Amino acid sequence: MDNRFSTMTEVRRAEWPRWEGREWAHPGLFQQGIAGGLELFFRSWTRFQRLVEEVTGHGVPVCQRVDQAGFRLPLDERVLADTDTLLVFGLDHNVTEQTAEPAEIEAVRQFLSREGTCLVLGPHHDVGASDDLKVRAQEYNHHGDSLVPRQQRFGGYLRSLMQGLDIPIENRFGLRPAADKDSNRPAPLSANRDLDTRGWLEGVTTFSSHMHLPHYAPTRDDPKAIRVLAKQPIDLSRPHPFTEAGNREFNALVWLPASGSRGGDVLMADSTVFSTLFGMDESLDRFWKNLASRK
Repeated sequence: MDNRFSTMTEVRRAEWPRWEGREWAHPGLFQQGIAGGLELFFRSWTRFQRLVEEVTGHGVPVCQRVDQAGFRLPLDERVLADTDTLLVFGLDHNVTEQTAEPAEIEAVRQFLSREGTCLVLGPHHDVGASDDLKVRAQEYNHHGDSLVPRQQRFGGYLRSLMQGLDIPIENRFGLRPAADKDSNRPAPLSANRDLDTRGWLEGVTTFSSHMHLPHYAPTRDDPKAIRVLAKQPIDLSRPHPFTEAGNREFNALVWLPASGSRGGDVLMADSTVFSTLFGMDESLDRFWKNLASRK
């Protein structure tokens, strides 16, 4: 029951009647199992792909490290040789025990040694990490999404990749962002624009309104190397251990500028920031254009 994706049938029931059109509900047109639920993610990234192609003139391929048939495509020269910006979304459940192979870590390290490259990492939320079932229940009531079980832990592959690359960030929790009461759009980001010397957030005011977003927590204190560029306010009407500890925002965008032997930038941003599945506005469009055009 835990640590799995929803079936399309469950999505339709939980979000009724949003997905009751024939193109979604007819089993002959759209798969109604977990494969159908996953297909929603792939479709939601197509607008980002089209926009980047318009800005750069280059198509944006999507690869799966392990696809639904079990075929593997590790990160190697087939993916990296002609790439300057690589986005890796960590939607692997920890129970799959995926870890980055030494050859993959070395391939990404060589990729980042090239000046002007950019690596965007998006390990998804980490819901239910505690062994205390009461804490898991509180987290579940905080995010309020019936499609996400009491434990849904993501990102083991990316955690191992980041460890191999010495990127001291960890995805934690699944936090419900605060929303504007009138528009129901996500509350404005708390942006540290003085640290944003590359202009990643130029013209950007909000991110995603997804119901359970990760907090990207630095695991060492190094403000010169780790720049928290944007924090997102948390919905304080729903208790969570993170807010009970005094926190009111979570880290939504973290930048590790090029330094030393690493000629490329590293950004931490959740995959939902590149999706249309949870709302879309000009602010996200602008962030995508900034990412595509700043070299």
